Amino acid sequence: MTTDMILRIAQQSVYTILIVIAPVAGVALIVGLLVSIFQATTQIQEQTLAFVPKIIAVFLSLLFFGAWMLREVVDFTENLLGNLSKFVG
Repeated sequence: MTTDMILRIAQQSVYTILIVIAPVAGVALIVGLLVSIFQATTQIQEQTLAFVPKIIAVFLSLLFFGAWMLREVVDFTENLLGNLSKFVG
């Protein structure tokens, strides 16, 4: 196994992680921003108000994007395990 192969696997791993987490993180970011704007305009400083909508939005986004996320991770894993003979010998 060469250094180039290790770097390519690491690059593909990081890319897969970023692609899989992007929709959920984006939804959490947008909902958090909207809740912060709402809290600033109404001057409500309740801490649970910031967490509950984000948790609900993240769970809903996991339900919506979950199948696609699982498919991406499984494709990466199948590719990695399918090429295992190249890495070992």
